[in-house]
Amino acid sequence: MQTTEKITGTQLGLLLFTFIVSTIILTIPGWMVMFAKQNAWISLVPSTTTGLLTLWALTTLANRYPGLSIVQYSSKIIGKWLGKCLGFYFIYFWFTSISVMTIQHTFFIKTLLLPKSPAIVGSLTLMILCGLAVFMGIEVIGRCNEFITPLILVSLIPILILAIGEADPVQLKPFLGEGILPVLQGAVIPAGAFMNQVFILGWLLPYLNQPKKARKVSLIAFLGISIIVFIIVLLSIMILGPLTGKLTYSVLSVMQYIGIEGSLERLEAIAVAMWVLGNFVKVSVTLFILCLSISQLFNIRNYRDIVAPIALLSIIGSVFVFKNGAELQAFLAFVYPISGFITQSLIPLSLLLIDTIKRKAVHSLH
Repeated sequence: MQTTEKITGTQLGLLLFTFIVSTIILTIPGWMVMFAKQNAWISLVPSTTTGLLTLWALTTLANRYPGLSIVQYSSKIIGKWLGKCLGFYFIYFWFTSISVMTIQHTFFIKTLLLPKSPAIVGSLTLMILCGLAVFMGIEVIGRCNEFITPLILVSLIPILILAIGEADPVQLKPFLGEGILPVLQGAVIPAGAFMNQVFILGWLLPYLNQPKKARKVSLIAFLGISIIVFIIVLLSIMILGPLTGKLTYSVLSVMQYIGIEGSLERLEAIAVAMWVLGNFVKVSVTLFILCLSISQLFNIRNYRDIVAPIALLSIIGSVFVFKNGAELQAFLAFVYPISGFITQSLIPLSLLLIDTIKRKAVHSLH
């Protein structure tokens, strides 16, 4: 653990915010409408519950084991060998995640900007920048993001205001026309996204300079993310209607529509800028967590020693993980929400339950 590195509560909250909002707002509305149709905005209500549960579990565990990451205190809760196995699983999970994030970034850039560029170019340029950021440390990533998050908000808020003028509330009818089941199905994907957002707390909380503010800061960031995602899903449905569920990047289509109808043109360039800046932060944080997990599991003194080889392996993984964009979309829509729920919600809650039972058992013996 690099105890000399510290981030403030504001930096932690902004990291949580950027980790989700920068990329998820472009893809989530389409997936939600695919299942819940015009009632997709209601799906955000049950989906936020899983994120709140994960947040509560991780902040509680961090208070019980101050200065330790989830990889470290897992061994104290479930034993050395089971803890090691769980640590290996976390490494596999984050390696898969960073490979998916990198190839998702590459497909996005190829689709909009550089269709003839090889996939390796996008992965390589992104990973070099992220590797340098991770080598400098989580404190530097937090400081960079203090500049990036306001840029994203300044770009996003005017677009949302312009979109209100094109919105048609009639697109939201009928209310619960097919019952509650489609709404619950539409909640699965954003639930995975919210859990992913708070799951990084398991590694970032030990670096917080004021641990007592962890839960307050995380809740504020979570509330901000929920509000923005809610507004974006609502506007996407009211502007695009049923077409939202058929589009990979529905918010991008909303921006293009506003640009055509209004006096401003090529607003999708703003979406690309938001994606690139946010994805830089997202991949940097994930690479940091991956390197930190490996160093803690194998007792490597400094995680910086393995940043370069792990970044190289992540590039290789991103090239071979999916053959095309269709496979990626199928994974994100159907596979990732299930694995995310197990990894990011059930495991922290199970660790908290086991730890609570053990503490009560010890207390009753005394």
